[in-house]
Amino acid sequence: MEDNAITALRLAGDESVGFGLWSLVVQADPVVKAVLALLVLASIWSWTVIFDKGFRLARLRRKTRAFERAFWSGAALDDLYRRLGHQPDHPMAMLFTAAMEEWRDSPRPPGGGSGARALLERIGKVMSLTLERELEALERHLSSLATIGSTAPFVGLFGTVWGIMNSFQSIALTKNTTLAVVAPGIAEALLATALGLIAAIPAVVAYNKLSGDIDRYAARVSNFADEFSVVLSRELESGRSPGIDSSRAA
Repeated sequence: MEDNAITALRLAGDESVGFGLWSLVVQADPVVKAVLALLVLASIWSWTVIFDKGFRLARLRRKTRAFERAFWSGAALDDLYRRLGHQPDHPMAMLFTAAMEEWRDSPRPPGGGSGARALLERIGKVMSLTLERELEALERHLSSLATIGSTAPFVGLFGTVWGIMNSFQSIALTKNTTLAVVAPGIAEALLATALGLIAAIPAVVAYNKLSGDIDRYAARVSNFADEFSVVLSRELESGRSPGIDSSRAA
């Protein structure tokens, strides 16, 4: 703190000290600089996650709409499965191909009975596991937004307290309460507070928005899994071959 006081004494007699944004950062105490750097990095990371998740969800919704149109077009789903190949590129298509692979690889039980129920349960489990795995990947790093939103204001508050402490130390050593003595520390404090809010507010808003969007997308894929299970159930009950026609479930 003695070095801080010496800096304050020097600033008190130096009329060239600036109070622009960059000048405040350059003149700030090392602890305050560390706080500012941490908040800037947190803000950059949160915006990276926001843009990544936002663009990814928009792309998934677009591909999902196209897949649903193809699924409910009435064409044989075996043809859709062959078109998708073994590299589906969105969760609903991955769920569909995983279920179709289980359907095609499993022996077809005659009529209904326990064999048909076991097959449907197995296909349902495959779709459930696929959905959980894809949602886990989609939600990766999302919790960091909540962490930044809840902690950034307190990190900024720490920088605020430290800057005010510097101001009081300068007053005590110089016995002077002029603006030139107290302004640097107060300015550092306000800058830390502002950066804490700048990092936290977008992170909280984006976390709530993205979490809601992911939940709605998960519900949409889950509903498709239920509808697909109905299609397969009707195929098993009818005893037809695996050339499934999705229009029968409509």
